Amino acid sequence: MDWQAFSEYLSNQLNQPIHIETAHSVAGGDIHQAYQLHCHDKNLFLKLNQAHLLPLFACEAHGLAAIQRSLTMRCPKVLGYGEYNNQAWLLMEHLELTHQGDDFERGRSLAHMHHTVNRDAQPFGWFEDNYIGHSAQNNAWHSDWTDFYGSQRLKPQLELAQLRGAGKELFDLGHQLIAHLDYWFSDYQPEASLLHGDLWGGNSAFIKDKNGNEPVIFDPACYYGDRETDLAMTELFGGFSRDFYDGYQSVFPIDAGYQQRKSLYNLYHILNHFNLFGGHYEHQALNSIKQLLAQCST
Repeated sequence: MDWQAFSEYLSNQLNQPIHIETAHSVAGGDIHQAYQLHCHDKNLFLKLNQAHLLPLFACEAHGLAAIQRSLTMRCPKVLGYGEYNNQAWLLMEHLELTHQGDDFERGRSLAHMHHTVNRDAQPFGWFEDNYIGHSAQNNAWHSDWTDFYGSQRLKPQLELAQLRGAGKELFDLGHQLIAHLDYWFSDYQPEASLLHGDLWGGNSAFIKDKNGNEPVIFDPACYYGDRETDLAMTELFGGFSRDFYDGYQSVFPIDAGYQQRKSLYNLYHILNHFNLFGGHYEHQALNSIKQLLAQCST
């Protein structure tokens, strides 16, 4: 990358001076190249990938903007995104991250974000389809949460798993599960909360600053849905302490039925992990489906 030429391009695109002095590669996840840009007056964070993946960056920018507008939880501010020399780019403020911070406050902040509710006639969904990792995520608007979760979350992942070589049993039992989703919602009607959508431990941290270590989230897959889906994913791979859940509970008490629904919600992510990485995730998803079907048949 010719950083001087890229600086001139960014300055023109963003209508503000960007003077990149040095740049170095940093960890940026499994999908994109990432760089810390050292500019004359600040540091910036840049993601790069092939040009055809620009929609991933656009959707990420839209999700971060929605979280920022909620005024509830810190996330990176997006400066812009586009295509340069056959590469897609996304430019954000650089945040100095640490995994040490007040997890109680992180839980409180997420709970406040979940109080950002969509009250439209069809409240569940998002204004565009986006991505979970680099898998497509369907977000067509629905008035009914179980219809949304069955048709926009589980069904597409099951269909993709079939194309990826998963066994017929997974596909058939998965569709049986979709047909019985009402079982988990007989006395629970979720609101359409603003969700991060991909909230595992690697997509949250704390910011090192003079005011203490403020919680921050990034790499979202936003939509409006049941807040329990975010909570469930925080438990799938770990990384959040008991203080986090205590902080959340202090602001937005969790429904008792969550304990039965969280495996239903994490099934979506397990299926997606099979579709992205293959391996043992097929067996894990099949076991989860069988256990869920056993619950609703008793």
